[in-house]
Amino acid sequence: MIKKLLALTMLATALFANTFNVNSPIGSFEMTDQFDKKHTVNADVKTIIVSFEKDTSSDLNEFLEKQEAGFLEANDTVFIADISGMPTIITKIFAMPKMKKYNYNILLITEEDDTRFLHKEEKLTVYKLENGVITTVEYAGKEDIPTLF
Repeated sequence: MIKKLLALTMLATALFANTFNVNSPIGSFEMTDQFDKKHTVNADVKTIIVSFEKDTSSDLNEFLEKQEAGFLEANDTVFIADISGMPTIITKIFAMPKMKKYNYNILLITEEDDTRFLHKEEKLTVYKLENGVITTVEYAGKEDIPTLF
């Protein structure tokens, strides 16, 4: 049992230690959404949009709320929000109830040591993929959001 736990810990550490860059394969990984449901991100995804800040999340949410249900899936896109720095009480009382009102899934980064995704202040990180390999990494502001899909 201890060997299995140690192996799992090492695997998780290795996974979180690798930053996704151009020409990096994303492989297949699971993340939990705002409904505590696990989703697998794999080679079927064409775009990954990551938000690290409340304002960039709000900008993307404002756009997505105007789209039909299933918009992200129809565009082979996943939205990931980093909530790891948010105090637990704030997450439970305010953030999660608000996120549960959206008609789309937001995959959540909850561990501060998850360093897979590149980050630029006040910007969304946008990964474009082909066959599970990152072809470009861009940083987008509010004005760029409609062009991401």
